[in-house]
Amino acid sequence: MQPSALLGIGLLIIGNVFSALYDVSVKWLPSNADAASFLLIRQLLSVLMILPLWIYSGRPQTTHYKMHLFRANIGAIGGLCFIIGLMSLPLATAGALFFSGPIMIMVLGALLFKEKVTSLQWVAVFLGFIGIIILLRPTQVNWFAVIVLVSALTFAISQLTLKKLPSAETPALTLMLYNLFSLPLVCLMVVFFGELTVSIDIILVALLSNVFLLIYQWFCFFAYRKTQASDIAIAEYTGLLFCVFFGWLWFDEWLDGLSWLGAGLIILPSLVLPYIAYLWRKQQSDKQALIKKTHPLISG
Repeated sequence: MQPSALLGIGLLIIGNVFSALYDVSVKWLPSNADAASFLLIRQLLSVLMILPLWIYSGRPQTTHYKMHLFRANIGAIGGLCFIIGLMSLPLATAGALFFSGPIMIMVLGALLFKEKVTSLQWVAVFLGFIGIIILLRPTQVNWFAVIVLVSALTFAISQLTLKKLPSAETPALTLMLYNLFSLPLVCLMVVFFGELTVSIDIILVALLSNVFLLIYQWFCFFAYRKTQASDIAIAEYTGLLFCVFFGWLWFDEWLDGLSWLGAGLIILPSLVLPYIAYLWRKQQSDKQALIKKTHPLISG
């Protein structure tokens, strides 16, 4: 594996600790909290928190406003969907469904950006799809679970579109525009879903969740800009392990047997199959080396 891919995987693993902590923080919202109101407060606080970094970076500008606007608005839709899912589902279940995102990243990366996806990666995509079906259990469809899948899709699109932005743009600019450009749509969401709900508890949770989310986005910014998305997307799955652990630690939540099977089909193929392929290639290489050593005339 290329050093750039290893670096990207390492950055995503660290970032996913904070992604899982963001999920936890949403579960701490008071019972009277409104998802759209929380998202609006979170976005406003994000802009205020990033503003000093943007100023410190020299107030960088961009010429790719349309791409930033697209990322911001699709991210807002996904953010609202995921908040609703987290408020309604166990942390581990929501996390397992959301981590279908890396599967979507591989598929979309191949379709939209012509990234190379190996046959083993397609097998992982197929098994992951079966895992999603098991988690959804179509005979008892939970619409909150479907909403989380919508969030996973927007996440995949948002991460892939980072490649459309020039490498010269700073993380401070990207994060600033991601939060700032989403505000008009989020305001419309608040109007659509009801009155604005504000309290000290909601503001504190929003502040804490922002810290976790911005750190995660910062790590993602560098990870996905450094290498091919399909090479490092598997590292996103480590976030599910953190979600399961935090769900057990703080909320006494646990996946049942069937859910573990579904989560395993989503995660394990992407982790195990590349290793099996590596062992097979190594075995073939060693076999060729042995043939050349024992039969030099054949090799020459």
